[in-house]
Amino acid sequence: MFPAFSGMYHLTTGQTKRDIFQRSQGAYMNRSDLVNKLKDKAALNKKDAAEVVDTFFDEITEALVKGERVEIRSFGSFTVKNYKPYVGRNPKTGEQINVSSKKLPFFKVGKELKEKVDSQ
Repeated sequence: MFPAFSGMYHLTTGQTKRDIFQRSQGAYMNRSDLVNKLKDKAALNKKDAAEVVDTFFDEITEALVKGERVEIRSFGSFTVKNYKPYVGRNPKTGEQINVSSKKLPFFKVGKELKEKVDSQ
């Protein structure tokens, strides 16, 4: 999204300029922010909150690796999409390239979340 910022680190904080830019725009939440929100709302210590967040994402990841669907009502669902192999082209040279089949995680937003975001 911001190729000019990728890979440049702030010397004192260790954050990329992209991270700093996105935070300044208010359009960014990372794992640490999520852990801190959970810690505050659920009255947990930081270690326990981090364990809850890690477990949540680990379980979703494990289910997707097994090919299972994960549905969280009012939020959305995670599935794995299977893509067939196809013949693509190198945009620079025009040379044909065989692209192998692959599986990629896919998220479909739930109706309630879609409506909440759209109403803001």
